[in-house]
Amino acid sequence: MIEKELMFDVEKIRKDFPILHREVNGKPLIYFDNAATSQTPQQVIDCIVDYYSRYNANIHRGVHTLSQEATNAYEEARIKVQQHFNAAKPYEIIMTSGTTDSINLVANGFSAILTKGDEILVSALEHHSNIVPWQMLCEQTGAILKVIPMFESGQLDMETYTSLLNERTKLVFCNHVSNALGVINPIAFIIEKAHEVGAAVLIDGAQASPHIKADVQALDVDFYVTSAHKICGPTGVGVLYGKEEWLLKLPPYKGGGEMIDQVTFEKTTYAGLPHKFEAGTPNICGVIAFGAALDYMNNIGFETIAAYENELLHYATEKLLAVGDVTIYGTGKKVSVISFNIDNIHPYDIGTIVDKLGIAVRTGHHCAQPIMDFYKIPGTVRASFSFYNTKKEIDTFIEAIKKAKMMLS
Repeated sequence: MIEKELMFDVEKIRKDFPILHREVNGKPLIYFDNAATSQTPQQVIDCIVDYYSRYNANIHRGVHTLSQEATNAYEEARIKVQQHFNAAKPYEIIMTSGTTDSINLVANGFSAILTKGDEILVSALEHHSNIVPWQMLCEQTGAILKVIPMFESGQLDMETYTSLLNERTKLVFCNHVSNALGVINPIAFIIEKAHEVGAAVLIDGAQASPHIKADVQALDVDFYVTSAHKICGPTGVGVLYGKEEWLLKLPPYKGGGEMIDQVTFEKTTYAGLPHKFEAGTPNICGVIAFGAALDYMNNIGFETIAAYENELLHYATEKLLAVGDVTIYGTGKKVSVISFNIDNIHPYDIGTIVDKLGIAVRTGHHCAQPIMDFYKIPGTVRASFSFYNTKKEIDTFIEAIKKAKMMLS
């Protein structure tokens, strides 16, 4: 750990990210919207170029050399994902188009399992993509959606959660980290308690994955989902980890090529895992590039990344509170996300001004309207930091916030 920290050189790392060297509105880009999507290192960009330059071909279907090379690279990437999340078997890793696709795959599968009166629990901290599919599922099946409430701190009410669990509870859904607040949820406890009543658990790891290396076997989680573009990879690629026993129970999500065993006009039989859930030509290049992104981040080390980002979080929090009239939403154990407002100033106005100064932050409800309704606010300014950000950038950001406050007060 100490050796890795000594080797951590943020200026050297920044050289790997071409976009960090551009200007926005005549100012050096400061990118603090990492919770929405991370930036891409040159090593991953090179991987994408190499695929399209040397072996662009469809996978699993051709005997020719290019197809075999593409297939091998694609399946090697799957193994990298398996190893990263410590899944028991490669075929427990299903490649999707993103976290939302992964969630919908599971929701679609459970539409054939749930019956009227079954209950499913979802936390009050969820992104819309982990609310809407379950509402649709309840409409289809007659299941009942119940909500795990939150406290003012942004933490979930675990006492109420345990009281909601019963023999009718079939599914529990919760994010590992709140995308709107950065709060880390006690997912090990949530999983353990759900399993005591026989319920399955899906964890949305989209916001956790850039900061925390989840061990799905140690967590004993049934489903874990995330997106490559949160972890220095390309957009349009996601992961569904599912325990083999659950993936075998769920029916296919989409029909088409690759997910079949035998097709006749009378009957079709389906392929085994993981192909059962991977119909059609996938984002081959994106999956291969995702493998390269995991290599890149694991080479730096997730413990090293977390330690550095935590330092940025505390530095920025202290500086921001010193500005005055600032409310930060979400306290306790967090990743490097600060969601805040300045008294009597709309977050959109702050975001617009700091953008003119070359600083990218996210403003609005962050696809988490129930959280904003809880706080009775229209939205927040969200600054989210990554391992390639610096304290100097934070200093510039704080000066921009002061300027915005002065202009808008």
